[in-house]
Amino acid sequence: MPIMEISIIPVGTKKPSVSGYVAGVVRLLKKEKGIKYQLTSMGTIVEACSLKKLLKIAGNMHKAILGPSGVKRVVTTIKIDDRKDKRLTIKGKLESVYSKIER
Repeated sequence: MPIMEISIIPVGTKKPSVSGYVAGVVRLLKKEKGIKYQLTSMGTIVEACSLKKLLKIAGNMHKAILGPSGVKRVVTTIKIDDRKDKRLTIKGKLESVYSKIER
């Protein structure tokens, strides 16, 4: 299962806060079927069944900020972790690190 971290930054907004825009794209994620996501302070992590689905979600999130919100420029950063030797999950990645911290 591929995992994506996405950060979408609207440029040229009237206020320095972007939390309203972030909330809007998280509402899109809530409507998606068959995914898991985790909001972090610097981006959102999304787990889906395929890379194709993750890229479609990223495109929809990007367009949601760029279009109807009135923002004329958006910078979207995406990182994707995709393994074929074992199943990836958000929870599993965290558990792996935490187990090593405890050693």
